Amino acid sequence: MSVQLIALDIDGTLLSSRFTVSERNRAAIAEATRRGIEVALVTGRRYDFAMPVAQQIASPLTMIVNNGALIRTKEGETLVRHLLPRDTALRVLQATPAWRDATSVVFDRPLANQVMMETIDLEDGIRGAYYKWNKPFLGEAKPLETCLIEDPIQVMFSGPVQPMRAAEQALRSVQFVDEFALAVTAYESKDFSMIDVINPRVSKGTALAEWAALRGISREEILAIGDNHNDEEMLSFAGIPVVMENAVPELKTRGWHVTHTNDNDGVAAAIERFALPELPECA
Repeated sequence: MSVQLIALDIDGTLLSSRFTVSERNRAAIAEATRRGIEVALVTGRRYDFAMPVAQQIASPLTMIVNNGALIRTKEGETLVRHLLPRDTALRVLQATPAWRDATSVVFDRPLANQVMMETIDLEDGIRGAYYKWNKPFLGEAKPLETCLIEDPIQVMFSGPVQPMRAAEQALRSVQFVDEFALAVTAYESKDFSMIDVINPRVSKGTALAEWAALRGISREEILAIGDNHNDEEMLSFAGIPVVMENAVPELKTRGWHVTHTNDNDGVAAAIERFALPELPECA
């Protein structure tokens, strides 16, 4: 059965460690879309934070963002949206005061105040670069609970790995844990981790399944490529799951296909092998 949909994670997968999309990756995506294969970027990033990556690729793309909470076209049309109920978001904030400096609330808004936090420190050694890249989208609310005037997309925590593990444990132990889902991304080598608290129906995997059903595509016709914990459900759903060589160790124990690293055109190598099989494979 031929591939009809390619689902690509962004960070650690499509992007190199220099945050660029290689020429070989762009060429493989272009050839796939030329043949009528749909390509979706499936990412934990917000839509506006994912678009600078999408704009490096001339091909048409579907954007599955916020770990599956939103599905949009590259042109900005919203196709699917699953928000986190405001009352649940409030209870999450009330349950996690110890991590307030690492907490933000993300909304589906045109530009300003998409990402709300209590204090924006552009010189923050861990999050400062993100704040500077996203400055037009940021806003402050103190206390943070006062920003919840509508349903958000998610509550987000970010910081060093150990404090985020403690936050994750706290979130998994609350009595209302069935009211939300957690998407966890960890970069041990960088000592940085993110936790997205999202609608309980949402993950990269459920979003990919929902979109495939809407498009009439079976799971056997899906090639998915990822590298981190929040990619696991997406990879489990896809008929052809491929893990980056630089992936977290847990994903590499699942018996899935392994491609090259993100600095060695691993995405292109997987697309050429599984979606464009008549092309000569390159080392």
